[in-house]
Amino acid sequence: MNGPAASSLLFNCSNQSNSALETSEQCGKETHLENMIFATFYFLDFILAFAGNALALWLFIRDQKSGTPANIFLMHLAVADLSFVLVLPTRLVYHFSGNHWPFGEIPCRLTGFLFYLNMYASIYFLMCISVDRFLAIVHPVKSIKLRRSQYAHAACVFLWVIVGVAMAPLLLNVQTVHMQNTTVCLQLYREKASRHALVSLAVAFTFPFVTTVTCYLLIIQSLRSGNRVEKHLKEKAVKMIIMVVMIFLICFVPYHVNRYIYILHYNRTKASCETQRLLALSNRITSCLTSLNGALDPVMYFFVAEKFREALCNLFCIKKTIMLPQTYEGKTNESSLSAKSEL
Repeated sequence: MNGPAASSLLFNCSNQSNSALETSEQCGKETHLENMIFATFYFLDFILAFAGNALALWLFIRDQKSGTPANIFLMHLAVADLSFVLVLPTRLVYHFSGNHWPFGEIPCRLTGFLFYLNMYASIYFLMCISVDRFLAIVHPVKSIKLRRSQYAHAACVFLWVIVGVAMAPLLLNVQTVHMQNTTVCLQLYREKASRHALVSLAVAFTFPFVTTVTCYLLIIQSLRSGNRVEKHLKEKAVKMIIMVVMIFLICFVPYHVNRYIYILHYNRTKASCETQRLLALSNRITSCLTSLNGALDPVMYFFVAEKFREALCNLFCIKKTIMLPQTYEGKTNESSLSAKSEL
């Protein structure tokens, strides 16, 4: 193929691609009311998540001398959540300005990178917490050597590196498109429709989700079949299981199920404009639910981390009479001590 012919072909493909993108954006564009609802949601979510995770991170850093694996994973989870919510104001501005991205190319790349980096880091740290609880409750003696602080730190560094490398391609490609006097940041809501994206989806989410659920099912089975752990410690473990599973079901499962459907159908030429609008709207709603994770994790800390609960109660001058019953030391074996002292 000669030069002019090749250039003509590339030009036509580019025009078709931009035309398809423009059509998709017009079909999926929110109404003014929807934009205001999304912007308000992100504003409230930012306030709650920032305050809760900033307090949690301060407490976990202050309590580093305990050096337990659970506290280390919780500290890194708070870091991921705090980093995650710091990019929410860009989405707030995007919706307030009527789907216009005013920040330029580099901030668009960074927003997408940090959004996905910290979302998947949070998912994997929740998985680490579930594995640690499984070892502490089901195999308390056998896991003593494995559950050391240096191993927990190494696991956290490994996860940050792996997730960071996996998300690095988001920093390399152009992510903004100019159309009809507005700029669109493709990293906010659009997804690549490819087999690679589907494989990445399965690896990035399915593995930690299945691992987390499996660990908690085994913990429940162990608690029901044995009497090694005191009643209030069993209740504490069950509360944590309920909270973590609820976070997955509310924040991450809807997003990833919708993402699978979105990738398969959104860019199909046969999809009607109404179908594309419904897919785009569901993608935005489930993205909102994902960001809710930053506000729900501090709620989990309140119910399962005694020191976080005490600090919060002291901060707001809440009488100790409303706090949950204190535990008593020295009455149970290593399993119950582990379950009590590390959260």
